[in-house]
Amino acid sequence: MSLVKVLVATFIMILGQIGSFMQLQGAIKYGWYEKYMWVILLSSIPVSYLYIVAVRMYVDGFNGQIWPSRLIGFALGIMVFTGMSIGLFKEHMTLKTVVCLSLSFLIVLIQLFWK
Repeated sequence: MSLVKVLVATFIMILGQIGSFMQLQGAIKYGWYEKYMWVILLSSIPVSYLYIVAVRMYVDGFNGQIWPSRLIGFALGIMVFTGMSIGLFKEHMTLKTVVCLSLSFLIVLIQLFWK
């Protein structure tokens, strides 16, 4: 495993997840979709590119394995969604959400440290 590639991929994946959140949920909160539909749709190109680069780096970092990229990407999506929904929407964490968030952390830890 190449830790540098995995860390860079994680940073890029988080940027992609933030971009996706702002496209989908941010558009609901701020009404962007109605006002700037084409900007939202065109912003999917750089967001998709971030995902493509991150997945390639994960696959390289994990010696050609594709599963870690999927599982870590999923878990990071849950984590980013949690943080941004609390920050932007002021949604409170329920016990169910805390358990799910804990499981997503566990997924990342398993992918990184289970040999």
